[in-house]
Amino acid sequence: MKPVVAVIAQGTMGSGVAGRLHENGVDVITSLTGRSDASRKRAEKAGMRAVSDEEIAHADVVLSITPPGHALPLAERVMRAVGGDQRPLYVDCNAINTKTVSAIASIVENAGCAFLDAGIIGGPPSPGRDGPTFYVSGKNAERFAALAQYGLTVNILSDRIGEASALKMSYGALTKGLTALGAGIMLAATRSGSDVALLAELQKSQPALLSWLTKQMPGMYAKAYRWVDEMDEVAAFMQPDKAANAMFDGAARFYEQIAADFDGDKREVAALENFISRAAKSSS
Repeated sequence: MKPVVAVIAQGTMGSGVAGRLHENGVDVITSLTGRSDASRKRAEKAGMRAVSDEEIAHADVVLSITPPGHALPLAERVMRAVGGDQRPLYVDCNAINTKTVSAIASIVENAGCAFLDAGIIGGPPSPGRDGPTFYVSGKNAERFAALAQYGLTVNILSDRIGEASALKMSYGALTKGLTALGAGIMLAATRSGSDVALLAELQKSQPALLSWLTKQMPGMYAKAYRWVDEMDEVAAFMQPDKAANAMFDGAARFYEQIAADFDGDKREVAALENFISRAAKSSS
């Protein structure tokens, strides 16, 4: 019998995962309480059924795929609705640090439910593309791994809660941290008038790095507001290393700045676009 899987919420990743499960015959449910029209449209397109919290709490598996700041409140909300003999496997798939994971695990297990730590690496599933890998850790990993037969890619790390999130924190720190670093340097070079010389030197001595940043940058602007919380989580993950903590706190504040600019006059976004467009033209 195919499982009933709850996916919350309906962002690009959540709806993409839900759509892949639905394509493979899984009954995918969700909650649209307080959600926008855009979320409702994504849910409908992905084949997600909107149900009550009580029905969510009686699914076979609950996948929490939300912005980091929503992860703990969502777990509390779903666990309040738990009752009876049917108790779900609750899988936290968010970009959160290991302390936050432990707090969520306690909430879930105190409600009598099984918990699994997961980190998603890669882009959302889409036609012709396999989609991301779910790295999972915890004693209930095999139970979640059964979803691999319904289109998900699952990699079991260990039975230790926190290992999957530690991997996600480390990987996200590298990719999104490097993107912030590159963007900040491009903006500083542009302000100082050294951007032309910097671009020429990168093309000569760091072509692979320049190519990577050129591909990463355009997708960052609209996501910057979401990456603020993730970099805050990474900063917490870096403790007690004060220097590393401060570095990623700085990345979080930088993404706040870019998010505000993207919603405003887009002056900094335009400067970044100008830099990478020249890089793209010169490499073509």
